[in-house]
Amino acid sequence: MSSPHDFDFFHGEWEVHHRRRTDFLDPDSGWEEFPATSRCQPLFDGAANIDEIDMPYLGSKGLTLRLFDTEARVWSLNWSSSRSGKLFPPVVGRFEGDHGEFYGDDTYEGKDVRVRFVWSGMSAASARWEQAFSLDDGANWLTNWTMEFRRRSADS
Repeated sequence: MSSPHDFDFFHGEWEVHHRRRTDFLDPDSGWEEFPATSRCQPLFDGAANIDEIDMPYLGSKGLTLRLFDTEARVWSLNWSSSRSGKLFPPVVGRFEGDHGEFYGDDTYEGKDVRVRFVWSGMSAASARWEQAFSLDDGANWLTNWTMEFRRRSADS
């Protein structure tokens, strides 16, 4: 069952290895890989947090605001890019043990997509995030972005 402390593992500073498709909707597209850094800070005694990810390769930064709904026992993950300054539609979901799945609806290049975020492999030193899109309301998924997080060392 999800709790307000599900994302406590994520507080602090991270080195991030990105791997993403060059075309988010094409299963035959190539992949590009690049580094980034991220910093997450808790809010509301852990029932919320905010992180900023710096992606020099893309020439942009991203921001995620995560909020725990104490009544519904679910998280909403709200993303914004420095390129647009807009808040994207949230993905909502929960953790079951050490696996979190979050779903939402969005558009990509004019097409309606179902979005899935998955958090897994969380520890004090590492975590994994992946994004997938579906064009058929979740019958089929195409993973188009992954991030491998490694805790930044004190001398980084």
